[in-house]
Amino acid sequence: MAPRGRLDGREVIFEFMTLGQSVRVAAVDVATGEEVVISGPAGAAQSDLERVAARKLARRLAQTLGPENKTPRRGGRGVIV
Repeated sequence: MAPRGRLDGREVIFEFMTLGQSVRVAAVDVATGEEVVISGPAGAAQSDLERVAARKLARRLAQTLGPENKTPRRGGRGVIV
């Protein structure tokens, strides 16, 4: 398992903000500045919230940094997923 705060060797910053009975968790990839946000119950374990945010960030990075898996559309606008 990767060390906490890392994602495939990437440094990740987690920010937790409690809003009533829920927690807003932002995960930011330091190298790219890419950010994702999740929310969960305030009683949830911090490690569980970090894990969910890290997986969402990994998915976002795979989508944005992996254009070799996408086919450009005719006319140069967008990609076919």
